[in-house]
Amino acid sequence: MSEILKITTEGRICQILMNRPDKKNALTLTMYQGLTDAMLAADANPEVRVIMLGSTGDSFCAGNDIADFIAASSQPDAIKVPLFFLQTLASLATPIIAVVPGAAVGIGTTILLHCDMVIASDQARFQLPFARLGLVPEGGSSLLLPQLVGHRRAFELLVMGDSFSAETAQTLGLVNRVETAQDLAERALLDGTKLAALAPEAVRQSKAMLRSHSQSQLEAVLVAEVKQFAERLKSEEAREALMAFMQKREPDFSRF
Repeated sequence: MSEILKITTEGRICQILMNRPDKKNALTLTMYQGLTDAMLAADANPEVRVIMLGSTGDSFCAGNDIADFIAASSQPDAIKVPLFFLQTLASLATPIIAVVPGAAVGIGTTILLHCDMVIASDQARFQLPFARLGLVPEGGSSLLLPQLVGHRRAFELLVMGDSFSAETAQTLGLVNRVETAQDLAERALLDGTKLAALAPEAVRQSKAMLRSHSQSQLEAVLVAEVKQFAERLKSEEAREALMAFMQKREPDFSRF
């Protein structure tokens, strides 16, 4: 996994960096599996008190790698890989700090809903363009985003799918703090160091308590979303949207 992920553990902090800067860290099935393995290993390591999830390059994550997803769509069990990643992310006992330097699109944004703190660069942009791609929300976003911002704003973000700034993300509660691009890594590491210095069991129990009220509901939603997402991938609407994306044109939904 050294090519697509960079993983280091130092000072009780495990840093996991998505490392496909040339592809804006778009996720492949191999990356999903690597992230799952890395997070499970960090969560099981008693020396690790904080997981920091970040990226190399100027982007955080441009969503799913379209070519990889199209190639994998014919495999009946392919959808289980991202589902297990999401289930793992949603159930980790160790607190997670996400560090977002730039674009966070689709799953790149929904990942953040499962993180305990999110620190973003002032250059970061966020987008949830599911309906624009003929798809439906994933990553637990159909539950977690309305809980965070209310139904009407969640509908706007998930269905209209316009991009929004780091400042807007902070106002919505998706981001804890916005830093300059130059200061982002240093300030986020300070947060990680401060969190790692706290009483570890108290931190874990606090996280568990905050999550416990909707955890079983979230688990059911993750499964339901993935099933609907997989069905939508086979739809004519999604096929038109994905082909338009590959051909760098606007999709034409007028015939549907």
